Amino acid sequence: MLACALHAVLSASLGLSVDEAHYALYAAHPDWSYFDHPPLVGWAQWPLVALEAPTWVLRLVPELLWLCTALLVYRLAERLEPRHTGRAGFWAVLSLSFAPLLHVLGIGLLPDTLLVFFTVLLMGLTLDLMDASAVQRPWPWLLLGLTLGLAGLSKYTAILAVPAVAVCLFRTHGWRLLGNRWVWLALAVALLLVMPVAYWNHANHWISFTYQAKHGAGGGWQTAHVVRFLMLQALVFGPLMLWGLAAVHRDAAGPSRALLLFFAVPFAVLAVLAGGGTSLPHWTAPAWAAIAPFAGIGLARAWHQGRRRLVASIAVVQGLVCAVVLGLMLTGGYPVMTNVTGQGNSTAPSNPFADLHGWREAGERARAMAAQQGLHSVAVQNWTLASRLGWYARPLPVHVLEDRFDQFDLWAGDLSAGGDALLVDWSQLGYAVPLGAHGFSDCTQLDTQDVRRLGRVIATFRFYACHNWSGQPQPRLEGAL
Repeated sequence: MLACALHAVLSASLGLSVDEAHYALYAAHPDWSYFDHPPLVGWAQWPLVALEAPTWVLRLVPELLWLCTALLVYRLAERLEPRHTGRAGFWAVLSLSFAPLLHVLGIGLLPDTLLVFFTVLLMGLTLDLMDASAVQRPWPWLLLGLTLGLAGLSKYTAILAVPAVAVCLFRTHGWRLLGNRWVWLALAVALLLVMPVAYWNHANHWISFTYQAKHGAGGGWQTAHVVRFLMLQALVFGPLMLWGLAAVHRDAAGPSRALLLFFAVPFAVLAVLAGGGTSLPHWTAPAWAAIAPFAGIGLARAWHQGRRRLVASIAVVQGLVCAVVLGLMLTGGYPVMTNVTGQGNSTAPSNPFADLHGWREAGERARAMAAQQGLHSVAVQNWTLASRLGWYARPLPVHVLEDRFDQFDLWAGDLSAGGDALLVDWSQLGYAVPLGAHGFSDCTQLDTQDVRRLGRVIATFRFYACHNWSGQPQPRLEGAL
């Protein structure tokens, strides 16, 4: 409940992140699917977006999913280790609550927020179906098919849970499982639910599948990338889960141990993809949620065996790390990051916590200035800048002035040659004003808007009225040669 209270405070105090705003725009543009993800993350928010609910109300959706995930993790840990009733569940939820990155998914609705919930639910349903009596009843199979289908509507990596389900059930029931008609019912339900994704891709030349295949392939594979990935995973998910996993590995036994595949399969695949430089830290969140019940078991045993000081020390340190990270989000990086309002020619913001502040005001200002100047669209030079402005400056379309194809091309299209737009620049990812052969014929700066947090300027927005677009984008970061 303390974690939920912290989430509520942050939900009311922070603007939408780049990913949150992107998926909120899904709900503002209902469709069968989308360029970079399946549609459920948009569908889940559509009623609230249609009612123009404020940000804190939109964030009730991820908070509810986070709470349900914690309850499912508690129940799984208790089922898997009944000898420590009340303890394994407690430690499982604690390991989940003290994983810094998982709090991000509890505050903002991402496809991973949904997949974390469905992964833990799949584990429980699979455990149910490993029972000889349940396997002959239709309802457990129907629930399994529904959950698999909804997971597939959440994120493409949901497919990595299928081998875990299959191995667990075949290991328990053998090949006679193929003669069970309810297995095929579950498969049919799951496939039916994901048909909107196939339909949309068929109608759009399979662009989503092509994009995901190229994105997953990445660049040249390097061991150093994998090592960096593993170190970052240990940092953002914390040693409580790692230590609990080690404890379970030593003495876990029985059919339920096969449930560890819900962690092992996706984590191994994403670690390999990390070698090509394409795996992001939060992609493994469903795998870590799957290991949380086992971490709870290991930590409960360690506590019972007298290693209380060590366990408590790790928990306190990890809890403090979570508190510090959440505090930095709230303060815009203070006191760790001060007097950092821009990034020169870097490709990432110098203050990542500034990313959560000022966009609502910038969007409102952009909408007002566009109306004053008779401009009918907003332009940015990097796709990561488009989602917040697309959300907060609605209903103005947002054009991304770079040579890449993404969801914004489907929503707004390219800015036509000769077109005019309100150009918005953000100091934390500042670009040179595009003029000449690869830009506009003229741009006039209209205004600047500082983003303040605790009395400090943490970023600045600049607004330009730009005319006669060349149609040949070549964005150049400030300070780049």
